[in-house]
Amino acid sequence: DIFVCKPGNASKLAKMCKESMGADKNLVNIMTDMTGWFNRVIVVSKYESLTAYEESWKQYENPTPEMKESMKKMDGYQDMYLTGSREIYKVW
Repeated sequence: DIFVCKPGNASKLAKMCKESMGADKNLVNIMTDMTGWFNRVIVVSKYESLTAYEESWKQYENPTPEMKESMKKMDGYQDMYLTGSREIYKVW
């Protein structure tokens, strides 16, 4: 997931994501840009398959108390970015 943040918000959003998603077993990295486009936060996750990724979204239909607490930590994140995108790659 790639977020293009409002100036001054990339590191804030990265920290928020790390605090919220830190326990997610699929999380690989949370990164901010050093070159290229400015103000980006990239959240890298790894799943065994595209099916496993799709299944992970179903959890949000009936979130556990832990998920609700994690989601609460992300309150206001929409105000920190301008746009975003998602890229899915097959790792060889």
